[in-house]
Amino acid sequence: MVTIPPQPWPTGLAEDVEPLVRRVLAPNPSPYTFTGTQTYVVGMTDGPDCAVIDPGPDEAAHIDAIIAAIAGRQVLAIMCTHTHRDHSPAAAPLAARTGAPIVGCAPLVLSSDLPRSDEAFDTTYAPDRVLLDGEAMRGTGWTLTAVATPGHTSNHLCFALEESGALFTGDHVMGWSTSVVVPPDGDMGDYMASLEKLLARDDARYHSAHGAAIDKPRQLVRGMIGHRRQRENQILRLLGEGARPVSGFIPAMYKGLDERLIPAAEMSVTAHLIDLEKRGMVRRSEQIWQLVSD
Repeated sequence: MVTIPPQPWPTGLAEDVEPLVRRVLAPNPSPYTFTGTQTYVVGMTDGPDCAVIDPGPDEAAHIDAIIAAIAGRQVLAIMCTHTHRDHSPAAAPLAARTGAPIVGCAPLVLSSDLPRSDEAFDTTYAPDRVLLDGEAMRGTGWTLTAVATPGHTSNHLCFALEESGALFTGDHVMGWSTSVVVPPDGDMGDYMASLEKLLARDDARYHSAHGAAIDKPRQLVRGMIGHRRQRENQILRLLGEGARPVSGFIPAMYKGLDERLIPAAEMSVTAHLIDLEKRGMVRRSEQIWQLVSD
């Protein structure tokens, strides 16, 4: 299990992580966000303009810290990778203060009213422009190209900084933990396909919304794909021992798990089971899962 490092964290400080990129940590640490959500300001520090990626939660101190990191430059775009509440709610108040358009992922329209289906989402998100896969935003000395990566959420985008080879990965690939895939919107099949898509790219490094920069991205993605396949094999092996509900997988698959993370683990197992069901390998009855061959 990954533990959160001891404080102090650089909350609210503008850190230069590469020549075109500043990072500002939001004050929202948790077992799901690590030390907090990382907002990125992209553009030359002495240039006329910039973009803001994942403005984060609507916290006044964090928005003030972003304004300080912008340092008087014109904000050409406020760009959101997806619309979970730790990523996009600050977009509207930041737009009000800077006059910048909100650009990036599509607003999320859920087709289900199942319990918990929308509690993690920002329903106020209203983009001025939605970027499709391969579309770009440009400023002075910087270009950010959208890379569609559904799976963690159906509307998830990464943004490639063409000038440096960096990829802003939001929650699709993080620098501290694997991403949670939560049905009905999260889709494990889509998530795996998006990982394969990144594996085929040649990005130099990843800047994620949570955790340290990733300097060996393809190595990490290859390991993440292997980890998910291992989880899938664990599920099939346990079902080979007998049918069970989702909760029946957790003790064997996540030994020593922090109790606060049990719901996330159950969501991840459910996502795997639904993917296996779509592939005709498992079936369910009254929320008890079993192999199709049984």
